[in-house]
Amino acid sequence: MSLTTRAPRGREADGVDYSFVSEEEFKRRQSSGELAEWARVFESSYGTPRAPLDAAIAAGRDILLDIDIQGARQIRAIYPHDAVSIFVLPPTFAELEERLRGRATEEESNIQHRLRKARDEAEAYPEYDYLIINAEVHESVARLETIVNAERLKVGRLRGEFAPWKS
Repeated sequence: MSLTTRAPRGREADGVDYSFVSEEEFKRRQSSGELAEWARVFESSYGTPRAPLDAAIAAGRDILLDIDIQGARQIRAIYPHDAVSIFVLPPTFAELEERLRGRATEEESNIQHRLRKARDEAEAYPEYDYLIINAEVHESVARLETIVNAERLKVGRLRGEFAPWKS
């Protein structure tokens, strides 16, 4: 579960949506190496604990992280053979603005800041392995499932000795 120093929004609950922690606790975890990635976004800190990622990788399980480009770069650097990066874009920036306003959780200045940041971050999509244009949720989920299934079939992801013809 991701950590954040921001206050919960709306119906978000600690331990369900995020682990909400103080800046001091976040910095402690960051400096002790407990975080696989972290970023400062919109005046708050966000991070992903390393232990659950390491456990999932060791067990051969998939794990999905919803992180920004700063965090994605860190994850790809730390887990170069295990990370698969997928950049998700809205169909248009007008649609993104409509979605942000529809949430009714942000002040106007924050909406404008998020829109500027989204335009800047969109320039990073060529760094990623895949691109999903999130027009319809069910189509985007289907594309994500296709990517996960294809990645599971890559020969380079097989763990241990795989030689069914030898049995």
